[in-house]
Amino acid sequence: MGGRFSSPPPTPSLLSEPWRTIHWGDNQSVLQHVKDYKPPTDRQHIRILLHGPVGAGKSSFINSVQSVLRGRMYRQALVDKASSTSFTRQFTTYKIPKEDGQSFYPFVFNDMMGLERSEGVLVDDVKLALRGHVRDGYQFNPASKLSENNPFYNKNPSTNDRVHVLVLVIDANTVSVMSDETVQKIRDIRREASDLGIPQVAILTKIDDACPELQKDLKTVYKVRSLKEKMEKFSADVGIAMNCIFPVENYHEQINLDSDVDSLILSALREIIHCGDDYINLNKSHDRLTSFNNM
Repeated sequence: MGGRFSSPPPTPSLLSEPWRTIHWGDNQSVLQHVKDYKPPTDRQHIRILLHGPVGAGKSSFINSVQSVLRGRMYRQALVDKASSTSFTRQFTTYKIPKEDGQSFYPFVFNDMMGLERSEGVLVDDVKLALRGHVRDGYQFNPASKLSENNPFYNKNPSTNDRVHVLVLVIDANTVSVMSDETVQKIRDIRREASDLGIPQVAILTKIDDACPELQKDLKTVYKVRSLKEKMEKFSADVGIAMNCIFPVENYHEQINLDSDVDSLILSALREIIHCGDDYINLNKSHDRLTSFNNM
């Protein structure tokens, strides 16, 4: 009798099939694609601006990318796991040297102070950075935005000074508990980037902490039901499309590289580069059309 009123079986934590395809173990071809990339314009580089809440893993992502490209663990961007406030205080540009030691990859990362309710980077300063007005080394002031008479204000930004891809870095553990203030700040920054035509990508970090299944097998990342639900909620909250959101595990405890971790980082990096390349090409086409119309 009791069996007639038994509870339904629990929903499986893993989907039967991955909802996104990734070629695990094919890191070499993606790595070579990144290494061979050349911007469509001479002396051009893709500027990638990372922003997001404090402690999301912006600096760790930069270190992780450098580790994958260099083939060994690399820790150029300083990280602080103990602080509840932003450890990164300055606007910092990271160039990644190629294997020959004589040249750099044609993309750079900008790290900046994290978003907080009160003490974090000001939305107005992020907007200035998007337009290329913030010079490297500027010390952010949560009380006031960068003024035009400040020596770190770049009055005449070049194409290389302007941001080509905006990357929002978010901790997977926090997507369901982000404050309304943080969501609004993210939306304000997104709106400015959209007005400028800048493509936007999101990196979801600490997925191994948020989803215990991934501690056993990272290859199940696109089968974990709870992670997909987190990504869908995050997409709905901030307006970034699902195909522009990439889950990664940053290097933070390991002392040796891991092929599966590399696969996710390279997958995200390749798409970020593609976004930047498309943006540069679109601007080139617009400039040619403007020149033609002015003839």
